[in-house]
Amino acid sequence: MSLKTTVALVCMATAIMSGCARDRPSVRRLAFVTNNAADFWTIARKGTEQADAELAGATVEFRLGDGTAAEQKRIVDDLLAKGVDGIAISPVDPANQTGMLNDAARQTVVFTHESDAPDSRRECYVGTDNVAAGRDAGGLIKEALPQGGRIAVFVGKLDARNAQERLQGIKEAIAGSTISIIDVRTDDTDQVRAKANVSEMLVSHPDVAALVGLWSYNGPAILNAVREAGKVGKVQIVTFDEADETLAGIKAGAIHATVVQQSYEFGYQAITRMAQAVRGDRSFIPETKQIIVPTMVVNRGNVDEFTQRINTL
Repeated sequence: MSLKTTVALVCMATAIMSGCARDRPSVRRLAFVTNNAADFWTIARKGTEQADAELAGATVEFRLGDGTAAEQKRIVDDLLAKGVDGIAISPVDPANQTGMLNDAARQTVVFTHESDAPDSRRECYVGTDNVAAGRDAGGLIKEALPQGGRIAVFVGKLDARNAQERLQGIKEAIAGSTISIIDVRTDDTDQVRAKANVSEMLVSHPDVAALVGLWSYNGPAILNAVREAGKVGKVQIVTFDEADETLAGIKAGAIHATVVQQSYEFGYQAITRMAQAVRGDRSFIPETKQIIVPTMVVNRGNVDEFTQRINTL
């Protein structure tokens, strides 16, 4: 081979390698996907934005779901087509989305947050121990109903693992008491239907002693229906999360208490930890493959302090 030919081949190889290098982005692209568009995710978004500001070599895309597995699949397919390096998602229906999550995990780093899919190939879950959170709610129900009574539970979907686990925790906490669950009603994340479910319950079961909302928008829906029925103070309310109306209801004495998650930490930790995994560092992932973010109870005693903290975030 002549020197001229050798030089030409070397130049060609260098050009190809340079082109490959240009095609491979130096900035990692990460995405955070919610399971619905509830206001709950506003604080989580702030967490992702803080992580985005701190991570010099990454950009973060925040995507809102609409409560359906079909929309989540569309979002994930779009993100994969863009070549994202990591996706953190709260699966709506983990049992039936396992295949989608596994397909995504073959192409990118996949985390779950807020609601887990442990049977999938996701690398890590960041969020609440929802069974423990359910037990907290069960304790609040017993506190609100010391003499016992019949209760009804409301949630968007029972397919979601967080809903299943919260309900499990409540059942564990009230086992052996004189409290019984007469119904669990779902609304498919339709907030009009969520309120209608409560109104129908109050009419069909006038003896219901407490209403429990498992998802963030269920608290305001329950509160509004109870107010319209003129049963504030007569029917106890226990909820999850920190919707503005829920916190106002606690302050007014219309809601007994709520179990709140640290959604800011969901956003912040999911993104910062996923960035580590994308860089090849998985040393932080525990054997359980779950990073648990603790919950807290908000009642009339601490609602002002908590509200101030949320407003600051």
